Amino acid sequence: MTDFKDFVAGKRVTLMGLGLLGRGIGDARFLAEHGAQLTVTDRKDEAALASSLQQLSEFSNIRYVLGEHRMDDFQNADMVIKAAGVPLHSPYIRAARDAGVPVFMSTALFGKFALAAGANLVGITGTRGKSTVTHMIHHGLVCTARRAHLGGNVRGLSTLALLPSIKSGDFAVLELDSWQLQGFGDLRLSPHVAVFTNLLMDHLNYYPDMDAYFSDKANIFKFQKPGDALFVGAQVQERVARERPPVAAVVPKPIPDAWRLQVAGQHNRDNAGLAAAALHVLGLSNEDIRRGLESFKPVEGRLQFIDEWRGVKIYNDNNATTPDATVAALEAFPGQRIVLIAGGADKGIPLDALAREVQARTKAIVLLPGTGTDRLKPLLARFSEAKDMTEAVEKAFAEAKPGDLLLLSPGFASFGLYVNEYERNDAFIQAIRSMRE
Repeated sequence: MTDFKDFVAGKRVTLMGLGLLGRGIGDARFLAEHGAQLTVTDRKDEAALASSLQQLSEFSNIRYVLGEHRMDDFQNADMVIKAAGVPLHSPYIRAARDAGVPVFMSTALFGKFALAAGANLVGITGTRGKSTVTHMIHHGLVCTARRAHLGGNVRGLSTLALLPSIKSGDFAVLELDSWQLQGFGDLRLSPHVAVFTNLLMDHLNYYPDMDAYFSDKANIFKFQKPGDALFVGAQVQERVARERPPVAAVVPKPIPDAWRLQVAGQHNRDNAGLAAAALHVLGLSNEDIRRGLESFKPVEGRLQFIDEWRGVKIYNDNNATTPDATVAALEAFPGQRIVLIAGGADKGIPLDALAREVQARTKAIVLLPGTGTDRLKPLLARFSEAKDMTEAVEKAFAEAKPGDLLLLSPGFASFGLYVNEYERNDAFIQAIRSMRE
């Protein structure tokens, strides 16, 4: 921790991206508390960021540049910390690097200093399943009274701000998306234990192709050392092997059929197999691993059972933001009568398989508006449309009968109708709650 304080104290730090989700706020607070002369810059204006700014109002060592970015803030700094999702070819990041200013990402910085403190770093990536596997591993460690910290791509959490609580021997379990792993690549850093669940089409509205997407994700294993561990799903095994990782990639064996999970679907049993393998190398017994996995409940927004109302079971799979994820959700309930709420913003992913499975596995489909929805509609023979989540839930319940299953599994991003996927998640929960009142 002292090392990190020395790293930022008195330094001119430009934080690129404050946002509304809490991570940027936590990063800014942590940097300000540890003596940085901080410039926070965000393309959102003061009005849009009012709630975030209020949480940082106590700090006199934060300067704000809002509604724009300025080259000077990137060229005349001691370091830049960029948010996830900054464009690959951002002129501001290029200007910083051309000026010799180091560019970091906050989760990777956490990894660097957590390793220096003697923590065991566990990283999980993949297109789908990484959240569930991350939470399974963390849950298993906590159930056996290990000191375990959950970080990375977690709602509202600044991973950097966890540093003061890290002690030698602790476990830091990090969900790492492709953007966060850019920062690990910059630092030439990989976790001791790495899990790569799968590689499916996603983020093609950001990356030029799947090779670029995979390249960022591959940072989870590129810099591992002998004695580290790498577990992969069968779907991505060959792609990882072609990269000749420093340690051999292992596809875990399936969990025993007798293990009864509280999460639905074969894909979640596959997720549990990856978690079990990681927990085994982290020192847990088979009995402890089984106990942890069988007591694990779904993560919010990931095939999460919400309630049963008027004989209809309600599931929230809001974080299914790709066609493959929605197909997996539908496959998790074979033979059931499903009323599906789907639709949203386009990611440039082919939709033929999604359309085929939706028509084959649902009794009714309600579509939210969005550019992805506009591409999907011509491929469907039947659907109804809703202007927002409240209307979508109302229409879905109008179609549902006792014994049916109501499933939110969008298959697309949330942008356009909602600021982010978390806002869409909350809108669904609120719509269900209002429906029952």
